[in-house]
Amino acid sequence: MNYFRHLISCYPFSLLCLAAIWYLCLLINIPETPMDDVPFIDKWTHLVMYGGTTSVIWWEYLRCHDRLVGWKLVLLAFLGPILMSGLIELLQAYATTTRSGEWLDFAANTLGVCLGNVVGLLMRRLKHM
Repeated sequence: MNYFRHLISCYPFSLLCLAAIWYLCLLINIPETPMDDVPFIDKWTHLVMYGGTTSVIWWEYLRCHDRLVGWKLVLLAFLGPILMSGLIELLQAYATTTRSGEWLDFAANTLGVCLGNVVGLLMRRLKHM
């Protein structure tokens, strides 16, 4: 119970971002918009969602912890989002009738996670200046 209280108090925005990703990717149908004409708009959206979420995870981690624990950040801000992305793509492919899992979506998500980690490392550097 203490662990969950810690997660909720230290990572409220991260949890909100993660819940939003699950909701957007599995539970709603994306309507057509004028932005559909932009090449790879779907991939850009994936990159921004995962890059933004990873940056938020870093920001909240740095806010709540004085010491950087590398393995925790690897799990929280690298492996966790990438594995979640893969699971969501598999669920879209095999458990929904309105969505499809795509390797390019997974690649865009992974690139977003990597870019979010670069942003996180820059935030860490700024914090320790």
